[in-house]
Amino acid sequence: MELWQLGAAELRDLVARRAVSAREVVSAALGRIRGLDPRLRAFLHVSEDLALAAADDCDRRLSMGEPPRPLEGVPIAIKDNICLVGAPTTCASRMLAGWRPPYTATAVERALAAGCVPVGKTNLDEFAMGSSTENSAMGPTLNPWDESRAPGGSSGGSAAAVAAGMVPLALGSDTGGSIRQPAALCGIIGLKPTYGRVSRWGLVAFASSLDQIGPLARDVLDAALLAQVISGHDARDSTSSRRPIGDLVGAALRADARGVRIGVPKEYFGSGLAPLVEHAVRKAVETLGTLGASVEEVSLPHTEYAVATYYVVATAEASSNLARYDGVHYGHRTNSPGGIVELFSRSRSEAFGSEVKRRIMLGTYVLSAGYYDAYYLRALKARTALRRDFDEAFRRVDLVACPTSPTVAFRLGEKTADPLSMYLSDVYTISANLAALPAISVPCGAGESGLPVGLQLIAPAFEEERLLSVARAYELASGASRARPPVWSV
Repeated sequence: MELWQLGAAELRDLVARRAVSAREVVSAALGRIRGLDPRLRAFLHVSEDLALAAADDCDRRLSMGEPPRPLEGVPIAIKDNICLVGAPTTCASRMLAGWRPPYTATAVERALAAGCVPVGKTNLDEFAMGSSTENSAMGPTLNPWDESRAPGGSSGGSAAAVAAGMVPLALGSDTGGSIRQPAALCGIIGLKPTYGRVSRWGLVAFASSLDQIGPLARDVLDAALLAQVISGHDARDSTSSRRPIGDLVGAALRADARGVRIGVPKEYFGSGLAPLVEHAVRKAVETLGTLGASVEEVSLPHTEYAVATYYVVATAEASSNLARYDGVHYGHRTNSPGGIVELFSRSRSEAFGSEVKRRIMLGTYVLSAGYYDAYYLRALKARTALRRDFDEAFRRVDLVACPTSPTVAFRLGEKTADPLSMYLSDVYTISANLAALPAISVPCGAGESGLPVGLQLIAPAFEEERLLSVARAYELASGASRARPPVWSV
């Protein structure tokens, strides 16, 4: 088996034993990227020199007798809205073309301190606004399972890179499903930690009360390894939690679903859910039952308001966060400025894509005088109702099980002319962000055209240990995570 085919835990063990060098591992990943990325376009920037220097540092540390770190020599890709010194951070937008941050995000710092080797920055929907990675100003990423289809979004580049074997681990961000939905469509693991579990410092803000950094990986154990090292309090992030992290890796290794009460929300199995997706998810829930979990139906009655609530709250926060990109303080500046108002208008019009403009305008509208109470304040009340739905459900059950996406990967261009259809791609993932809950997507079989389907598990806040233990138990029992896309043989 070639090095690029191995997972993070396997690679870490080989490097730690000095059976292979970190340089060999990283060189294999870079070779895979050179060979495959021109087709899939998962990366916006590849840092070969930076990666090889970091790999050599890993080898030097081990040669001097230093103990191996948790992810020693493991290649990692970083979504291009997460800052890393020495590499561009563009958010896949003309607004930030060529910008190189003077700081590294806390989550990345912690991954690097644990021995990870950064190989590059991955494609995304512009400023993380989208569900297909088609909104990137640099062009779409293709799905490794079918190159005529989207990989999901907004972390589509990270998901495609992991699924295609270019890296064993990647970091993404999840505001309304942007880790879990592309993970489901690309047949890999995607974990959104509890809001506040992972520092947002160094993540370019989209919607600050919803954004969360998390791992994408080929199996649950690898996701747990990365989640363990990036989690924890950070004084630079005022929303960062001081709650103890727990033993996330140990939880994944226990892989136990016995005695766990699983709730299946009836509202998540209605119209719009593809029949083969429903079949795969229900079969996965049955498998959890055979592993010793109990299963019962629960109700999340305010689910029907989740999409509308999200697209008021998220766009309002986006309008505020993106106001700084005005051609003066940050970002692209027009070559024909005119007066100050024209400078602002032209700079933003030239540099922002259509979806970003749409969300800024919507967010500005719902925050404006005369509409604040009717839209934004009402959305906050609906958000509270959604959170209370989960509180009530978790009095009866330990986890909620449901689909990650209503369909398998859709064709490129299929939904770009219909924003509402695209927004509904996240109908099952949005609520976990609104309620600040941890959730994971695990492959659970195949749907239309043999494309992957994702099972989503949602836990109470800060219950990542139980979430990972049950997800790993299902993964081992089903074997679904071992399926690989056609490009795996390239």
